[in-house]
Amino acid sequence: MEKEIFSIDVGRAALRMAMSETRDDEDRLKANYAKEGFRTAAVNFGGEFLPSVTKIVERAMVAAERQHIVSDSHVGAGTVAGAAHEALSQVIAKASGFNVGGKVGIARYGEHVCVAIFMSVGVLNLNEMAVGLAHRTLAGVD
Repeated sequence: MEKEIFSIDVGRAALRMAMSETRDDEDRLKANYAKEGFRTAAVNFGGEFLPSVTKIVERAMVAAERQHIVSDSHVGAGTVAGAAHEALSQVIAKASGFNVGGKVGIARYGEHVCVAIFMSVGVLNLNEMAVGLAHRTLAGVD
């Protein structure tokens, strides 16, 4: 009997993708999740936080479409954009006015789509960490 997958499981997968350290780690995680029926992706980002918000959302959308997590449509793109924006809104108080660097992780299983943000926030070597995670549903659309 297969394990039932819930939204928290998809969120965990997105967060693990966002926390992967190297491309090899990403590929290994992606392959393992694919065996379980997940579709996943990760993409790096960096720069001053507020000017980077749009670029981070765009990168998440492009990665999700290229990795066939969502369809190349306004519905798929909007789902990922909304989740990415929500995840970023969870870290805005900590990140505003600072440089950030990190990774976006995206995971989908069935109708559940999650976007996770894992990043360092700071100036030079004085860094803090921040995490944001959001969930959307995409029922009936591949």
